[in-house]
Amino acid sequence: MVNLRISYDIGIISRHGQRGTVPRGTMRDSLVVVNFKTYQTAHGACAEDLARAMASIDTGARMVAAVSALDLSAVVAAAPGLEVWCQHLDPVGFGSNTGWVNPETAMERGASGTLINHAEHKVSLEHVAMLMEQIPDGFHVCACAADIHEARALAALEPSFVAVEPPELIGGETSVTSADPEIVSGTAQAVREVSTRVGILCGAGIKTGKDVAKAIELGTSGVLLASGVTKSEDPRASLIDLVSLL
Repeated sequence: MVNLRISYDIGIISRHGQRGTVPRGTMRDSLVVVNFKTYQTAHGACAEDLARAMASIDTGARMVAAVSALDLSAVVAAAPGLEVWCQHLDPVGFGSNTGWVNPETAMERGASGTLINHAEHKVSLEHVAMLMEQIPDGFHVCACAADIHEARALAALEPSFVAVEPPELIGGETSVTSADPEIVSGTAQAVREVSTRVGILCGAGIKTGKDVAKAIELGTSGVLLASGVTKSEDPRASLIDLVSLL
C-alpha cells in the first residue's frame, strides 16, 4: 500500500529551473489535448484510428492524445509522430502496488506526459506533489482544476500545465469559454500570479475552432477536450475545425 499522507511546503516542492517562462498563448503555439477517456469510439483499435487522424492534421498547433494506459503502446506505435500522454499516473515505483500506474512503465511504453487530478479521477494535492517529485524533467504534467482556487494551489507545484474544467460543464453542449469566460480568464491570471512557468489550458464543452480561439483570447495556452472529438460523427472533420483558426 502506498502512503500518500505526507507533509510538505508548497513553496519548496516545485520544479524550479525545469523550463523557462511560459508566454501567453498565441494562435501558432497553441496546445490541443484530446482526452480519449474510455469512450467506445476511442479505445482499442478505435483509439489507434483516432490517433492516426490526429497525426494527419496539417496544423501549427501542438496536438496531444491522452489515452488509456491499456492503449498506450498501441497508440504510440500507430501514430509515431503524435505526442501521447497518459490519463493518470500514480507516484509509485516497482513493487507491491496492485492496480496503480507506474510512471516508469508509462514512459517505457512511449508516454511523454500525463493528465492528473481530472474531475473524473480526483486525487489529493499530496498525490500530485509526490508525482511531480518522481518524474524526470521534460515529462509533461497537466494538472486539472475545478475552479480558480484549486488551479492556484496546483500551480504552486509547477506542473507543465494547469487545466481548468468546471465539472458541471464537462461533456455538455456549451463551451466554458461562453458559459463562464470569467473562470478561464481568472484562472489564467491566478496561475500567472503564482508561476510564469506554468501554461494554462481550459476545458469543458470545447467543440469548435471558435471555442479554441476564444480560449486563447481569454489568456490560455490551449484547450483540453474529449467528447467534441471522441463522440463526433466525423472526428477528423472536428479536429480540422478545432485548429481552423490557429
